[in-house]
Formats: sequence, C-alpha cells, structure tokens
Amino acid sequence: MSLPELPPSLAASPLPKYLEIYRRFRAAIDQGQLRAGERVPSVRALAEELKVARGTVETAYQLLTSEGFFQARGQAGTVIAEWSAQRSISAPLPEVPAAAQRGVSLPLQLGLPALDAFPRKLWARLVTWQVRQADPQSLALTDVCGYAPLREAIADYLALYRGVPCAPAQVFISAGYCASLGLVCDALDMAGQRCWFEDPGYLHARDFLAHEGVELIPVPVDQDGLQVEEGVRRQPQARLAVVTPSHQSPLGVPLSPGRRRELLAWTQAQGSWVIEDDYDSEFRYKGQPLAALKSLDLDDRVIYAGSFSKMLFPGLRLGYLVVPQALVERFERSAGQLHNRNAELLQATAAAFLAQGHFTRHLKKMRQLYTVRRGLLVDALRVHCADLLRVDPQAGGINLLARLLVEVSDQRIAQRALAAGLAIQAISAWSLEADQERGLLMGFTNVASQEQAMAIAQQLREVIQQTMAS
Repeated sequence: MSLPELPPSLAASPLPKYLEIYRRFRAAIDQGQLRAGERVPSVRALAEELKVARGTVETAYQLLTSEGFFQARGQAGTVIAEWSAQRSISAPLPEVPAAAQRGVSLPLQLGLPALDAFPRKLWARLVTWQVRQADPQSLALTDVCGYAPLREAIADYLALYRGVPCAPAQVFISAGYCASLGLVCDALDMAGQRCWFEDPGYLHARDFLAHEGVELIPVPVDQDGLQVEEGVRRQPQARLAVVTPSHQSPLGVPLSPGRRRELLAWTQAQGSWVIEDDYDSEFRYKGQPLAALKSLDLDDRVIYAGSFSKMLFPGLRLGYLVVPQALVERFERSAGQLHNRNAELLQATAAAFLAQGHFTRHLKKMRQLYTVRRGLLVDALRVHCADLLRVDPQAGGINLLARLLVEVSDQRIAQRALAAGLAIQAISAWSLEADQERGLLMGFTNVASQEQAMAIAQQLREVIQQTMAS
C-alpha cells in the first residue's frame, strides 16, 4: 500500500517534509483510510515514491511510533497500531519549533558533540591543504574500501588506544554507522537471518536492520549489559549479535567481563558473529576507557564498528568497520557492489587529522569539557526536577538518562518537550518489547553555561507538570 492522497512531491508544502508525512498519516487514520493492523510502506519504498531522503521518512515514522500510532513488528514490518483512531482524535498535532524546521540543533538533542568546541579553523586549514594537493587522479572514483591513508591511520589509532590490532586491509570506510550495517548485512547475507539485539537498543540501528529484512531477537539488558544467557535461551542459533559493550545504548551500562566471555564463547560455539558498536567509548569520565570487546576476540568473530560522528561532527558522515581476516574478501565484494563511498576529500582530511595528532588532543579536550557540561545539567535537574526525575549514574557517554519518578508517559513528555523546543527522547521508544523501561534521554554536550542548564531544567519541569495535568 502507499500513503493515501499523498502527492508525489512535498516541495509545495510549507511544513518540514517529515512533518507533512506525519500529518498525512494522521489524517488518513482520522478519516478511516488506514485501519488497525494495516501495514504501512517500508521506509525505502515511501522515500523512493516521494523522492525524499530515507531519513526524512524515518523521522516521521519514529514520531508516529513514539506516539502510539504505528507499531513495529520486526520482519513483519510496521503496522497501524490498535486504537490508533481514538488516540489520533484526542491527540493534538505537534508543533515543531522554527529552529528544528530550519535544521538547527535543539537543546538536549542526542548524538551531537559540542559543536561550539570543534576546531573549525584547524579543520578548514586541513581541507584547504588537501584541495591544493589534489591531482587529476584524486578527482576520479577511489577505492570502494576507503582511502588508504585513512585506513592506515584508523588501524594505528585502534591498536594504540583501543587495543584492537588490525591490518589496514581489514578496515572498511563507510558513510556512517547505518552504512556500515548495510555492508555487514550484504556481506553476511543477513536478509531473513536472526540477530540478537539489545532491548532497549539503539533506535536507528534497530530500524535499519528491520528494514533490511533481518529478524531481530530482543535480548534484555540489565546492570551488567546484554543478558547472554537469555539470548541463548531465546535463539541459540542466531547468526549475528549487535552490542554496545563499552557504553550500552541507551542505558549507559558496560558489558561485564563475565558477559563478554559468555558472548565470545557463544560466537565460537555457534560460528556466529558479533557487531561491536564502540560508538563513544572514548568519552569516559571515571577511570580509563574500557577495553574493546574486539581486544578479547581470540577467535576473530567480532566485527568492530566505529564512527567519527560523535567524536568530530555528524555532518562528516564517516564511519568504519574492522572485519575479521576471514571475511575481508567477502566484504571487498560487497563494498564493490554497494559503492558505499565517502568523499575522498573528507577522508583525506580525517586521515590528516588523525595522523598529525589532532584527534587525540581533541578527544582529551572534549572529555574535560563534557565532565563540566554534564555536571551543569545534572545539578540543574537536581534543583528543579528532583521530585520528578532521577539521573542514572553513568561513567561515560554524551547523553543522560533520567528515570521518571512519577506515573506519566515518557513518550507524551517527549512530544510536549519537542513542541517546547527541547529535543529529548523517550526511552520506551527504544524498546522492542513493551513496558520495559521508562525515562528521558538527553544530550548534554551543548549545555554551555549554568544559566542555560537552569533554564532548560525549569522548562522541562513545566513540560512534565503540564503532561501530568493533561
């Protein structure tokens, strides 16, 4: 099926494209054109039909899911949820802040590094130098596996700082984490295959894998990380497991040493693979960063995934994989088929940034800055929201998790907060299984002053109180 009465182009709408898609679905539900249980188009299919980016459709679908109008059913796709018509009639359409409509980041937005602290002048000099060095050959299409000096720089960095020894030939450059997942899905032929997935787990990875036809097996997470024993009970022969062992997304807990051994033993016994998403392990504020799971991988069953989005800036769209030696040829073939290239100019600039030592200096500076900025937001929440929220203790990361101390829907709070200009997310939307977790996820990296932190906390208190009263 396709979206009823949606025009081929959204260009004429004054609204952001994702919000126009959202409103059209709401209208179709209100008018009875879409009924409970009906399957909605896949993200890819609708994006192609409307000639928009997949991310635009994903944003609309995530908003509809978080508000209870859509229900994700894994490989079965996404359907209209039960009681969606009644919910739609009673729920007001959200107003999106003007800043968000212009693509400007909002306070508490997840996944953003401190954009004000990025060394833009230094980066500009490196870009300029690369442009001046360009020759005709560099203007042609480059190696599908990635720019060789960047692969070498990443291999050197991982061996020294993450305990991950690898050859440059094992490093594959991608256009971000989801592009890396796409390469894994193609190389391992994951369509229709079973995959353990942390529950709650990283929302965008979950949606991408489901979109690729992977059958996700939700595996609960506790204070020691992924419950490996429960994964074995639910699906012992899964082909893949996707984990965030250094800093679980979104709960922030590390995978315990015992669980790490259990997970690696399972991969060896079953011949399965693990994707280790080491997404912000460098940002740890108590003690040294935890060792990567890959550093313990004696049987070479772990595919290590990293990205520069949170280390540098998300607009770079630069990620990478370190694949086991036995899979290199398979990944090379898939890379050749997918043409998953990132612009060589950006790859060359990133390579120079690493090789000249700027990257490690930048990370050190950010760790110090984030320690301060996290403290600002935590203190402000204690002042204004102590009776409403409890901040989870976390040793690292660039997000906060605040547990609700009152009986109110975290997704309703997140919706109201967005309308008020605060880009928090509800943790319940990150779960495959219902009613597991309830809380608010907030990014703190761009909270630059005590005054700003206090104003945000006061505003959030008002949002929660208004939600409770409605």
